[in-house]
Amino acid sequence: MPDPSMPGDQDLRRLVQFSSSDGRIWLAGQRMLLVHAAALKSLRRELIHTLGPSATRRLLLRAGFAAGEQDAALARQIRAGRPLHEMFAVGPQLHMLEGAVQVTPELMELDPAAGTFHGIFRWDHSWEVETHVRDFGPQTEPVCWMLLGYASGYTTGFMGRPVLFKEVACAACGAASCRIEGRPVADWPDGEQLARDYDPDSMLLKLESLASQVESLRSSLQAADDLGPLVGQSRPFAQALELLRKAAGTNVTVLLTGETGVGKERFARGLHAMSARKDKPFIAVNCAALPGDLIESELFGAEKGAYTGSAASRPGRFERADGGTLFLDELGELPLSAQAKLLRVLQDGAVERLGATQARKVNVRIVAATNVDLAAAVKSGRFRQDLMYRIDVYPIHIPALRERPDDVELLARHLLQRFTTLHEKAVAGFTDRALDALRHHDWPGNVRELENLVERGVILAGTGEMVDEGDLFPSSPRRGELTVNQAGQLEQCLHGPAATLAQNALGQGVRLDDLESALIQAAVTASEGNLSAAARTLGLTRPQLSYRLDRIKAKEAGSALS
Repeated sequence: MPDPSMPGDQDLRRLVQFSSSDGRIWLAGQRMLLVHAAALKSLRRELIHTLGPSATRRLLLRAGFAAGEQDAALARQIRAGRPLHEMFAVGPQLHMLEGAVQVTPELMELDPAAGTFHGIFRWDHSWEVETHVRDFGPQTEPVCWMLLGYASGYTTGFMGRPVLFKEVACAACGAASCRIEGRPVADWPDGEQLARDYDPDSMLLKLESLASQVESLRSSLQAADDLGPLVGQSRPFAQALELLRKAAGTNVTVLLTGETGVGKERFARGLHAMSARKDKPFIAVNCAALPGDLIESELFGAEKGAYTGSAASRPGRFERADGGTLFLDELGELPLSAQAKLLRVLQDGAVERLGATQARKVNVRIVAATNVDLAAAVKSGRFRQDLMYRIDVYPIHIPALRERPDDVELLARHLLQRFTTLHEKAVAGFTDRALDALRHHDWPGNVRELENLVERGVILAGTGEMVDEGDLFPSSPRRGELTVNQAGQLEQCLHGPAATLAQNALGQGVRLDDLESALIQAAVTASEGNLSAAARTLGLTRPQLSYRLDRIKAKEAGSALS
């Protein structure tokens, strides 16, 4: 098998020229466009809503095929005389250079003279996966339509005969990476069917089918409260939401579990909003925040004179929630004495105020939440076993935010709208760099941490500007980027204080030796002559600093003699 590894792409990078004088970008004489991924994302979404997924897929396949054929004409021209697999690698490497996808060849067997081809490639960071999942959530069928068409068009043009690819695995469907396999049409058992996807069609709109789908979506039950619907489209979120919907039509006691900050109260409010009790009160109690000597009176109420300072009778949270929902947050922190009374209320459906002689019937739906392992708390004697069995009737686990990365961007945009309204400040959204940083964050504080970051980003971003990575994570270092130099070529772009200092030094004509001497002498002065401390400041060893100081002194002595 020929070596499937990629050659260096420096020759391709040198072909990219940015002509600022006439507003054009060139790739080996072909005009290129630098297009926002958001624009392609919007176009893709509109096509799917208008034409339907099937027609949109065929349209994007053909568009990608045309782009691939165009690039195939460059391959032999750019790398004439190089090995065949290096010439073929032009297409995959251009795809990477254009920011479409990262391509890793796993198998490349090609012989244009014999007309044989077999290629397997792994794709990572597909722009089509990212944009499609953002709009439509995880999928059951591959979505890299334009990329697949490009691979087929490029290989067809390079080989001089029809070669089509299949996407045999897709990250949008849960795979770790996308994977494609290509063969000549005649070598595929379903080659004729694959070829028909590239045939032009009339693009007739199936309005009745689309209208039916829209109506079906509108009829879906929404878990919404005063802050809007619960936001998410990932599989773990959808599973939790489906359990919530099934419980909504009943009066079953629900136990919400999950880490701190995952949004257990939002789920509880969503359950209340979907239930028949939605027009009745929703009362939330943080069991961990109530003082131990007042928690029973807060939950169950108290009669006048029941304890010192009780000047009037007052209802507890159970009575205030009558007919509605009572949310008991941090249930695992409830004192044992209050646990016993809570168990009695759950069994009898009646509460007895402190100091009262008669119980009062209440019709309350209990939703409890905890981040404590109740079974472990029972074993340690901190929680009643009989109460655990009464509460743990219908458990719903709320996934941590790191378990639902597909929801991070949706939540961030939802929170952005909330905080721009709250602070009466207009921002233009998130930059792609900011969204990428959000997607790759570990989220130890879950949704609550995301709320804090987005609010901070809104405050730090300039009015009318986009929230950037530095606004969300002010202390995070900037990552290496590519920029364009004066010759129109791509080169590494540096950020930070060192880059600023270097630019200022170049602008003022400072030489490297003079800059090094000044920096070393400043460090020695700041450390009051302590060379060990000065070396640590500069990130050097003491012998390295001594060597540089000796070199500086020798240079100064030579200058004095001359």
